[in-house]
Amino acid sequence: MKYDWKDAGEEWSAPWGTSSAQWFGAILPRVRDYLPTETILEIAPGFGRWTHYLKDYGRELWIVDRVDECIEACRQRFAVYSHVHCYVNDGRSLPMIPDDSIDFAFSFDSLVHTKREVVEAYLRELGTKLKIGGKGFIHHSNFGEYANSLRERIPQALAKPLIKAKIFDWAHHRSPDMTAELFRVLSAKHGLHCLSQEIVNWRGRRLIDCFSIFTRSDAPEPGPTRIIRNRNFMREAAKIRAKS
Repeated sequence: MKYDWKDAGEEWSAPWGTSSAQWFGAILPRVRDYLPTETILEIAPGFGRWTHYLKDYGRELWIVDRVDECIEACRQRFAVYSHVHCYVNDGRSLPMIPDDSIDFAFSFDSLVHTKREVVEAYLRELGTKLKIGGKGFIHHSNFGEYANSLRERIPQALAKPLIKAKIFDWAHHRSPDMTAELFRVLSAKHGLHCLSQEIVNWRGRRLIDCFSIFTRSDAPEPGPTRIIRNRNFMREAAKIRAKS
């Protein structure tokens, strides 16, 4: 089923109030140490909800999406910005990006829905596309941590009314075969090292999402991975919304 982009993805920022409030209140504080920089790559930008902000933080911004409609919308939206380069890809490879060229790779609210093999394919690519010392920030699923729980074994017909009554959390179409731990393993497999992981709740109680920050394994002194389990992420969203 084709997604209706009439609101350009802005509807997904509703818990924060607006995409601007979400960017400045929730996302930028988590990536500000890596911005501004020379060259940024955004994977799966949709209609450019975050591209709109990222364009102000890099001398060059490459955006890549597998959906023609999304890239065409971004080409039109950012046509006056000569440093924004828009490409359609196959949803897993980055042949248009030169090796050792990216200072900061970013993906938010997109790869949470993709399967393990897609996440791994992008990590494989980023292992060669990042500069030494470059950083990546990827928002991905941790739903696999709950995939075999009793809650997930309950038949959908029984679970639906409990979700509607807010007794059960909704999975929000998160990939059931990705976890924070697996992301660390896949990163190491492809020459990357996770510097930190913030595992968060997303519009519910369970910690089904993860923000992973990583670098190349050959970067100077990468250090051990710092892991945070943040059960107050949506409380943070509510506070941001109240101020927006």
